[in-house]
Amino acid sequence: MKSVTWRVGGVLILGGITYGFTRDVAQTTGITLIFHAVRFALYYLHERAWDRTNWGRVTHPLAHIRVRPDLTEDDHSKIRRFFEEHDYLPGRDGRRVCGLTSNKVKQPSALAG
Repeated sequence: MKSVTWRVGGVLILGGITYGFTRDVAQTTGITLIFHAVRFALYYLHERAWDRTNWGRVTHPLAHIRVRPDLTEDDHSKIRRFFEEHDYLPGRDGRRVCGLTSNKVKQPSALAG
């Protein structure tokens, strides 16, 4: 709904400005429709172009692991090792979970009370 109201507002503003210069409803309508049709097409092409780039995208840490239904034991080992290296799972010593100690969650000193 927000996009629709924004677009309607744009049409009304451009229509008002155009009518102020031309004083002709037919020209105002034509200019406004052409402008917004071109703008819509350019926006679509712009979005498609940006969709093909990786600039500014945050990739998931597991994006490089291929997904397939028949994971081998080696695949499971690689995944577990990756999780352990990035503190997603307890290490082999069992002391770390997600960057925190497994038994206690440390509170920041400002919040501890």
